[in-house]
Amino acid sequence: MLEYRYDTQLLIEGEGLDEDEIDAYFKENFKGDSLLAVGDDDLIKIHYHTNEPWKVLEYCATLGEIYDIVVEDMDRQARGLHG
Repeated sequence: MLEYRYDTQLLIEGEGLDEDEIDAYFKENFKGDSLLAVGDDDLIKIHYHTNEPWKVLEYCATLGEIYDIVVEDMDRQARGLHG
């Protein structure tokens, strides 16, 4: 069993985005690992392993438009299942 089950990935498009502030917010407010928050002040790519992907989506939606959202169940993948 994985500690953090869901691989959560998305793009945030907005204005004045700050990858360091986003990174710090994740570390202070979410349980998870493998965080990537990279980009510039208009577009940020997020990659994060968590058990609560809906919280990540909710927060990111407050920063700008979110799209290319992928939430994959890594436990199912490890068992050879899809989804």
